[in-house]
Amino acid sequence: MKVVVGQGSCGVATGAKKTAAEFEKQIKEKGLNISVEKTGCVGTCYLEPIVDIYDDNGEITRYVKVQPDKVSDIVEKHLMGGEAAGDHEISDIDKTFIEKQTRIVLRNCGLIDPENIDEYIATGGYEATKKVVTSMTPDQVIEEIKVSGLRGRGGAGFPTWFKWNAAKASPGKEKYMVCNADEGDPGAFMDRSVLEGDPHSLIEGMIIGGFAMGATEGVIYVRAEYPLAIHRLEIAMAQAREKGFLGKNLFGTDFSFDLRIKAGAGAFVCGEETALIASLEGERGMPRLKPPFPAQKGFWQKPTNINNVETFGNVPWIIANGGAAFAAYGTAQSKGTKVFALAGKIKKGGLVEVPMGLPLKDVIFGIGDGIKNDKEFKAVQMGGPSGGCIPASLIDTPVDYENITKTGAIVGSGGMIVMDETTCMVDMARYFLDFTRKESCGKCNYCRVGTKRMLEILERITIGEGKDGDIELLEELAVKIKDGSMCGLGQTAPNPVLTTIKYFRNEYEDHIYNKKCTAHSCKELLTFTINDKCIGCTLCSKKCPVTAIHGELKKKHEIDQATCIKCGKCEETCKFGAIIRD
Repeated sequence: MKVVVGQGSCGVATGAKKTAAEFEKQIKEKGLNISVEKTGCVGTCYLEPIVDIYDDNGEITRYVKVQPDKVSDIVEKHLMGGEAAGDHEISDIDKTFIEKQTRIVLRNCGLIDPENIDEYIATGGYEATKKVVTSMTPDQVIEEIKVSGLRGRGGAGFPTWFKWNAAKASPGKEKYMVCNADEGDPGAFMDRSVLEGDPHSLIEGMIIGGFAMGATEGVIYVRAEYPLAIHRLEIAMAQAREKGFLGKNLFGTDFSFDLRIKAGAGAFVCGEETALIASLEGERGMPRLKPPFPAQKGFWQKPTNINNVETFGNVPWIIANGGAAFAAYGTAQSKGTKVFALAGKIKKGGLVEVPMGLPLKDVIFGIGDGIKNDKEFKAVQMGGPSGGCIPASLIDTPVDYENITKTGAIVGSGGMIVMDETTCMVDMARYFLDFTRKESCGKCNYCRVGTKRMLEILERITIGEGKDGDIELLEELAVKIKDGSMCGLGQTAPNPVLTTIKYFRNEYEDHIYNKKCTAHSCKELLTFTINDKCIGCTLCSKKCPVTAIHGELKKKHEIDQATCIKCGKCEETCKFGAIIRD
């Protein structure tokens, strides 16, 4: 028997380390011969801290939201009594969150100790590497990836085999395999969870890719804000070298490959290949003109291939199971599975891996269980700041590259920010444009200045100072920024604005012409009033920080609109539904 505590970043943030320490303490005090181990995030982030107890027969009992004060009950009932502590077990409904998924990239996350290479090997780890370097040619590897239909999971969805083949065909003995693990999209945490939960799958994928393109060195470019991911990567790389999976003459062949980590400063623009390469070389992360492409002249002007963590995570599975097995999932043009980070106004937030082509509705309502507090679903933001908002009317859209692109959004790296009726779409567009404006490297005038001008217009609209012609001006600027920007950051920056105008134009018009926020969200356009449900309990007046609420005890109160700062404290305090937000 063993106790396994999920200790990805989400688990640690909710107290998993304290939970693990409490298990260790009580097990020691009671003299039990039971180990306490760690694993990564299993994906059900909304249930953390998660504890799995493996019985001697191999069966797993999962406990959720296990804070230290619940440990004693589990120890006494399960570890000592031999019966499950039912009050803390995962519910049948929550079990479906995982059961409805198809997990390839996340196949080991939450199941193995990411700091113990032997557990990865026990799942068949590094067998794909052995197969490739001892019995396959680079052309055969590339052909298998071609058969699989694997496309880059970092955003653009470019065929992986084509990039590898282009780098392989470029002349030169010195070539580089690079992993983009920067993951800059707000609300996206797919790559981080793989790095923290199954780092060896990335390492193995990069070794296989390096063999295919003829590279002997790889670099993992990971954001410095991911300290746990970096720590576990370093441990995994050291263990792989010790086992002979990294370094010289892998599996007794003449193929050598090694890796190193580069901690990036977290610049969103470094999601663009040439900007990332500039950062690797010690320069400021700014894009370069293409061609030449990185496959021709990349890192240090040598042939270079760049894929993200999820792309590499698929590779060992494809080699082990065959490209056709991967291609059996998904659609004709979008093969395999895709990992999404469900966040926002969703009941069950976390990591979801599903076959390409599954309708949005099945992801948001089938797996994510719908909207918090059963509010009305309004839209989902896909593709991060580079993507767009998909309205409720398109909830049946299949999640694949082609169909999502038709909506004006993109699959991107896999962020899914779910929004309900209380979300102002104008303010949402303002938020994402503010992000891209700050993250612009400034090299292109249209990106540097154009996003600032668009942001200024959106800021005016959200505070009630919008004017006739603002919508048309936003659309005009968007087209020019797209056409005049060198890299993907500027070319996609207007997408959130364009999609919200396309699907929620009425909200822009309400802000501009009626000086009202349709979602009753924009602070400057709000008005709080008190209706006849008020019983004069005085609680709201006591909570008001500017004493804007007046009235006698047990009589209806009133809000002085000139004094009210629209903080919403009165609405939060009132238990009778007497405060109206308009």
